[in-house]
Amino acid sequence: MCLGVPGLVVEITPDPLEMPMGKVSFGGALREVCFAYVPEAKVGDYVLVHVGFALNTIDEEEAKEVLAILEQMGESAEPEGPPAEESAAS
Repeated sequence: MCLGVPGLVVEITPDPLEMPMGKVSFGGALREVCFAYVPEAKVGDYVLVHVGFALNTIDEEEAKEVLAILEQMGESAEPEGPPAEESAAS
């Protein structure tokens, strides 16, 4: 299974080898991404990114839906333990 994470394109810069690279914001965290598979992407677009490659563009609504689902998955995956007060008293 692979996971494409949506992010906002904030910069695209031409590469001397004609490999389009740029920066994508994932909730404020900027990452360097290759745009070879989506040459039509432009600043302000949302893209799905997997292992440093933008795989396709998506609209803002779809990006927000995916981000909400990922957030819910992260919250449900957190292990439940005793409240902080109990673990501090141990």
